[in-house]
Amino acid sequence: MQTMDEIISAAAQMRVSDVHLVKDLPIRFRLHGSLTDFGDHILTHEDCERYGYELAGEDMDRILTGGELDLARSIGGTRVRINLFRQQGHVSAAVRLLSDVIPKLENLGLPPAVVGLAELPRGIILVTGETGSGKSTTLAALLDRINHSRTEHILTLEDPVEYIYTADRCIVNQREIGRDTSSFADGLRAALREDPDVILIGEMRDTDTIETALTAAETGHLVFATLHTNSAADAIDRIVDVFPEARHRQIRMQLSMTLKAVVSQQLIATSDGKGRALACEVMIVTPAIRNLIREGKTPMIQNAISTTASEGAITMDNALLKLVRERKISNKAALDAAYDVDYIKKGLGLGR
Repeated sequence: MQTMDEIISAAAQMRVSDVHLVKDLPIRFRLHGSLTDFGDHILTHEDCERYGYELAGEDMDRILTGGELDLARSIGGTRVRINLFRQQGHVSAAVRLLSDVIPKLENLGLPPAVVGLAELPRGIILVTGETGSGKSTTLAALLDRINHSRTEHILTLEDPVEYIYTADRCIVNQREIGRDTSSFADGLRAALREDPDVILIGEMRDTDTIETALTAAETGHLVFATLHTNSAADAIDRIVDVFPEARHRQIRMQLSMTLKAVVSQQLIATSDGKGRALACEVMIVTPAIRNLIREGKTPMIQNAISTTASEGAITMDNALLKLVRERKISNKAALDAAYDVDYIKKGLGLGR
């Protein structure tokens, strides 16, 4: 049997994004968005236990009591994010391969307006999308741009720490949930006493975290955070709906004053089948959108994004059409990823 070092080394050479280990299945790699077998050996209970100990080391004991474990480390010369968990009494693992080098913002295929977000002095910037849509990479590139261009204190709260920053012009402190602080909420409350200028919150999950993030932005900090939503409008509703209805008006007011932009991402299989292209919706919070947030008219936000292209905004559907016209993705891929299928069909001249 191969060691985890050998498996991860092979995955890195193949440019695999994820490795899955599940009892009664062969090792599976996620390559360009699809799962494929790596070899034909069927993993046994004992195999999964052994790989679990290779991945987690002394932390493996936490699986026995907690049921799941998140951590990040270097294996086979590649930094990885690991989630170990129990299922049906067996250990399974999902291992995300991370780049050792934080990519340049300009090399990610992001709309130009996103690059400018690294220059904002304060406010909240949300990066949203499903798991594996490149949110962490976009945030790392934004923070690294700040690290090399501003003289400030960057503080991150991550679960787990993924990209490692080398401090340049900035001071950088990276805190891992469960290891350096007990929760996002506790770490964020402490952060406000640690003289940060820029704060990264791995995920805004609960009322305490969201409320403290809003306060941080109101008091002059630049806050970056992620949410698992598929559009800018969904992100706003997700934040508001975390709170009791009696507080919705207040939260909408705070959000309208602090939110600067929402970047929503999808990774789409390329036409040649050799990679994935980034489709990116950008909502820049203009006075008109600020009013829609305040008044709870989120269904109108999508239309407002499409009318603010001069501010750098772009809808997801227009981003998809652009990728098709650049021959990076197929018509079918664009239709599968579309918010409004009829709009895409019209844009591609396909009729209804």
